Amino acid sequence: MAASTLSVCSSNLSYGSRACQPGSSESCTDSSWQKNEYLFTVVAEGPDALLLGLRYSPTRLHFLFLSEDSAGAWQTRVSFRSPALMDSRWHTLVLAVSEDSFSLTMDCGVPMDITADVPFPATLSVQGARFFIGSRRRTKGLFTGLVRQLVLLPGADATPGLCPCRNADLVLSIPPILQGLTGRPEDNEVLKYPYETDMKVTLGSRPPCTKVEDAQFWFDARQKGLYLCVGSEWVSVLAAKEKLDYVEEHQRLFTHSETLGIEVFVIPEAGLFIATANPKAASAIYKWTDGQFASYQSIRTHQAQSWRHFTIGKQVFLAVANLDPNERGQEFSVIYKWSQRKLRFVPYQRVATHSARDWEAFEVAGEHFLAVANHREGNNHNIDSVIYKWNPRTRLFEANQTIATSGAYDWEFFTVGPYSFLVVANTFNGTSTKVHSHLYIWLVGSFQLFQSFLTFGATDWEVFHIGDRIFLAVANSQSYDAEMQVQNYSYVINSVIYELNVTEQTFVKFQEIPTCSALDWEFFSVGEDYFLVVANSFDGQTFSVNSIIYRWQGYEGFVAVHSLPTFGCRDWETFRTTAGSYLVYSSAKEPLSRVLKLRTG
Repeated sequence: MAASTLSVCSSNLSYGSRACQPGSSESCTDSSWQKNEYLFTVVAEGPDALLLGLRYSPTRLHFLFLSEDSAGAWQTRVSFRSPALMDSRWHTLVLAVSEDSFSLTMDCGVPMDITADVPFPATLSVQGARFFIGSRRRTKGLFTGLVRQLVLLPGADATPGLCPCRNADLVLSIPPILQGLTGRPEDNEVLKYPYETDMKVTLGSRPPCTKVEDAQFWFDARQKGLYLCVGSEWVSVLAAKEKLDYVEEHQRLFTHSETLGIEVFVIPEAGLFIATANPKAASAIYKWTDGQFASYQSIRTHQAQSWRHFTIGKQVFLAVANLDPNERGQEFSVIYKWSQRKLRFVPYQRVATHSARDWEAFEVAGEHFLAVANHREGNNHNIDSVIYKWNPRTRLFEANQTIATSGAYDWEFFTVGPYSFLVVANTFNGTSTKVHSHLYIWLVGSFQLFQSFLTFGATDWEVFHIGDRIFLAVANSQSYDAEMQVQNYSYVINSVIYELNVTEQTFVKFQEIPTCSALDWEFFSVGEDYFLVVANSFDGQTFSVNSIIYRWQGYEGFVAVHSLPTFGCRDWETFRTTAGSYLVYSSAKEPLSRVLKLRTG
């Protein structure tokens, strides 16, 4: 028996947008949905052609099968009446086709069997076939969301693979300590043991959580999540596995000017904040209020490049990397401290820097450090970057170690077991972007060279773990040499992901990914899936390029799954609230950052 599995939603036609059908001006309202019939089409082009059509009216499913081969044409139609599909929810339909009958199973329920007037061909080869999913106008336009997933299993019934066994025996394991207990104490007719209390479990769609449902369970069979009604909220007892469905714009955050860096952080008892590094006279801090970021504090900066949030004990700090000197020609970056009295950040310490691009805060053996990426001094890019150490006696950061860098752009700290590492992204040595970036290891009180990587205008390092595996991703921005004329394609180059080889005690190249002047990587997870998003900023001709989200596919590495339109994208950050997960990116070419919400299903 050949089986086709498809998931449909009765009214929710859009996928990340409100468009219903390509070229259609109709809105996705219930009235417009009920007035129209939508067609799902699968066409196999090969030695034999099979067309499977699903015409979906408000209460009925109409299937059309058409085959055309050397033996001639064959077609049959079969329809199922199913009013339950009009509830605006996703449904799983398993259509099993045999030679003389059709069986439709909806949401793992009881199959509906219909005998075909015209028998289905006993054999139908679709080897090497290509499948097309079209609109209700058949071969015109693109499909926009009626079918979420399609699985074709020729020669097999997909129902057992998608639905649990209907005749499964339920066996409860009772702990021995409970087996000898009676239901009620013999000398007390009033008291009851807790396990004798009535318990109710609700199945299906989310029920209300009121006093009636208080202390009752709800099992979400679709997402396999168990919830307990507490007060007026359903509290997760057995978490459902989240999967990233799509990304949608949540907020347009208008900033003082273009934004070169963003930092998302939480201050206990104060809330969630985001700091924007703006190259004009002032940068800003925004607070998450009523589901959006709202202006909270403005701080005077000088070509701010990035912010770094860190804590020492209960003290909360925020350091800004200033690229330019102030009005007096003094070149320094500033560390701010959170004032519990003013509920604002106030200046705490000024640190002399040289065209600073980035701060990195970290802790080694109980001591706190700050590393600054000094980009250049005048026209000299080959200068020292500095690692500062917190002095508990003076309560200030003091220079502890200098490291030679070439147009340093970013520091990244991480640990592997008992070892601490610090890697720098070197961008430019004065003549070429083809320079080595270096990884340092903490030994005997200082950082010492551990490994070097050939990079091309490196602007960012991102370290992340997947299980026991440790990865390093570098963002390469451009290939340039003073002796060669710059070509447009020099911005479209590969960025590289390295993996730690524990046996060889070194990072080895794992995967190369084509990027367009990449400026940042951000790693995040949704449920059991892992993702990397890259900030593509420029392709040699335009700043309007797509940034890409890549999903971890194990043996295949990272595979592109979402393209996000961005304009001069500079930085990505991720954060979570009680309402869900979000991504936020900054633009180096317009005074507008965007907050994107990750929709899960």
